[in-house]
Amino acid sequence: MSFEDALKEVDSGVIIDIEVTPGSKVLCVPSGYNLWRKRIEVRLSQNAQKGKANEQLISALADLFGLRSSDVSFVNGMHNSKKSLLLQSAEYSNVAAVLRDKLPDDAV
Repeated sequence: MSFEDALKEVDSGVIIDIEVTPGSKVLCVPSGYNLWRKRIEVRLSQNAQKGKANEQLISALADLFGLRSSDVSFVNGMHNSKKSLLLQSAEYSNVAAVLRDKLPDDAV
């Protein structure tokens, strides 16, 4: 099993399954891979209040994958630590390559 279990190619782009830890000391996208939950782990410096953590997540994912913020949207989990987001118009191979490069070696 690999981090690619957290990715799903769809007609409109790629869905990425994420587990978020808000209120961390530093922003870290991605911070690891949860093998059991099959989710990319992300640490956000914003607290989960008034949508600030979700805004930071969307912005960080857009920057990471070279997308516009408007190309990143929630599929589910907007009010949960386990989230699925659609990276619209993203190529699966590009998303996988970026994550492979950014994730710690033990997660790949």
